[in-house]
Amino acid sequence: MDKIYMNKLAFWGYHGVFQEENKLGQRFFVDLVLEIDLHEAAVTDDLEKTVDYGKVYEAVRGIVEGDPRDLVETVTEEICLVILNKFDRVNQVTVKVVKPDPPIPGYYDSVAVEMTRQRK
Repeated sequence: MDKIYMNKLAFWGYHGVFQEENKLGQRFFVDLVLEIDLHEAAVTDDLEKTVDYGKVYEAVRGIVEGDPRDLVETVTEEICLVILNKFDRVNQVTVKVVKPDPPIPGYYDSVAVEMTRQRK
């Protein structure tokens, strides 16, 4: 299967279990791997035969910048489901949601949740 990568999409969201996270918000980064047959798009040079990256970005933005969720796991699952539901050509999607500044003690680069879902 062919793959489209969309890396480090950046958003400001209000997800988290702590009240400060819901009030102040924080950065979130999203990485996507869309598995899709790109042969027809490649030979016809036709946008209708692939996935419009701008529309994918807007769909993800609607979730990450939308209603607050307690868990990054919930945000990640919702992104997977929206992509599979809105973009019929996508056969499988891998979504990684990165929370670079979670309010937990210690030294680390970030925390992230990654999920892979496929069309049934």
